Amino acid sequence: MTIVERATPYLPRHSVRAPRRPLSPTVAFAGAALAFASLYLAAGAPTPLLVLFQRQWGFAPSMLTVAFAAYAFALIAALLVAGSLSDHVGRRPVLVGALLVELVSMVMFVFAPNLGWVIAARVVQGLATGAASSAFTAALVELAPPRYRRWGSLIGGVAPAGGLGLGALLTGAAVQFTHSANVIVFSTLTVIMALGAVVLYLSAETSAPRPGALGSLVPRVSVPRPARREFAAAVPVHLSAWMMAGLFMGLGPTIVRGVFHLDSGLLNGATAFLAPGAAAVAGVMTGRFHGRRATVLGSAGVLAGTVVVAAGIGAGLLPVVLLGAIVSGLGFGSAFGGALRLIAPHAQPHQRGGLFAAVFLVAYLSFGLPLIVAGQGVALLGLIPTILTYTTAAVLVAAAGLLTQLRLHRRDTTLPATA
Repeated sequence: MTIVERATPYLPRHSVRAPRRPLSPTVAFAGAALAFASLYLAAGAPTPLLVLFQRQWGFAPSMLTVAFAAYAFALIAALLVAGSLSDHVGRRPVLVGALLVELVSMVMFVFAPNLGWVIAARVVQGLATGAASSAFTAALVELAPPRYRRWGSLIGGVAPAGGLGLGALLTGAAVQFTHSANVIVFSTLTVIMALGAVVLYLSAETSAPRPGALGSLVPRVSVPRPARREFAAAVPVHLSAWMMAGLFMGLGPTIVRGVFHLDSGLLNGATAFLAPGAAAVAGVMTGRFHGRRATVLGSAGVLAGTVVVAAGIGAGLLPVVLLGAIVSGLGFGSAFGGALRLIAPHAQPHQRGGLFAAVFLVAYLSFGLPLIVAGQGVALLGLIPTILTYTTAAVLVAAAGLLTQLRLHRRDTTLPATA
């Protein structure tokens, strides 16, 4: 018998149990990345289903954008309230809790009997994703093993776009080739998220708790002073890139049916997939680029792709529209990932949650608000005039973002690299 056993024979057994051993950094990082991507797979999944629901339930076309944008606005609300909570209570409680809330939304989708339930499920989904987005982005940077360090920021930039696109594509295939797409898609996502929650629960905490958790719930945007120049410069870049992502995710199937008179679940999913899918590829390809170079190239790509999309809509040529989606998507991935790499070094670890919350706030306002306006514009002006007006606005914003980034690039040429 050991000395400890002699001295404390009366203690309950659990009081001397060894602490739980967390998962290895590599497993924890991989699990967190998969869980993060699954949030956006789920966010993109309803895009082809909404057209199917419209046929089944007979609601107005403008409600498609309302159903889609409900997610974005709920996400924004959660970002404002809980975006920096993980800086105070730690990453794990926020992430595990958010995934459990996301599981509730998956069940709501499976059993939704009407559009009201779908919109409610989108709201719950947006709340979960908003609470988790900034915490996940910070956790990926902190969980990444030393040899995979750059992958933390890279996945933070790639997963949102790639997940949205892949979710739409896989759901489109399920709509095309099965009779139970809704059940198949959301049941599968439920399993993935449950596994993600278990992995995160077993992972090490990466952010020490700090006072001020209740105060952090007061809605506000937190951008540390050293990061403000880069944050402001990236606003038009995010705005134009996420506007185009929103166009294809929210109105892609409507464009395919209304402009080109085609009705295919697979084509609807593929149309929604191209821009964010290309963004994920570009994010990986340009991950080794200096942040400024990636952002400049991406801004130019968004500008060029948006012009091509507008030309394709005006000429009635679907292949040209799809080409523009790919080009703008490549620009999106490069610009968003580059902007994250530029801004991340300007925040201390305890500030990252709030900073990334501010970034996602801009992104999802750009994703949802213009889409709501476009949905109402379709009813007033018609589909083609609305899309041309939308893309014209995106071109102007993209040009402003590109000029801003080029100016900063010239200023940076005499300074050492920071990203």
